[in-house]
Amino acid sequence: MSDSFKIPLTVIGRVLLALMFVASGFGKLTNIEGTAGYIASGGLPLATALAVLVGLLEFFGGLAIMVGLHARWAALALGLFTLLASLLFHNFWAMPADKAFVQQLMFMKNLAVAGGMFMVAALGAGPISFDARRTRA
Repeated sequence: MSDSFKIPLTVIGRVLLALMFVASGFGKLTNIEGTAGYIASGGLPLATALAVLVGLLEFFGGLAIMVGLHARWAALALGLFTLLASLLFHNFWAMPADKAFVQQLMFMKNLAVAGGMFMVAALGAGPISFDARRTRA
């Protein structure tokens, strides 16, 4: 692939990966009660505090990846969070057959997203990012 495509594709990929987290985090932060209810349904304690923490992680971590500011750390945190959330809330192996298929799709999608996040954590945000500007300065 031509090097002229690498820069725009890196930015587009980074923004698309992060968009899901920004939107999800915003949704959680604007509906703490509903998010806490969902978290509690998974059997986790301190659901309201977790709802706030998860909302903040997703929203600000997603923004950090979008603009490429401390993107490696944000991507690592979101990748690990995504794996944990998948195990806790998309446990298709423990569900009735009529629900298992959709949950398995969600689980596999989350594995792919976590993989993308781990790539950002390993390779960085790319040349058009705040991280790159700080490195050059």
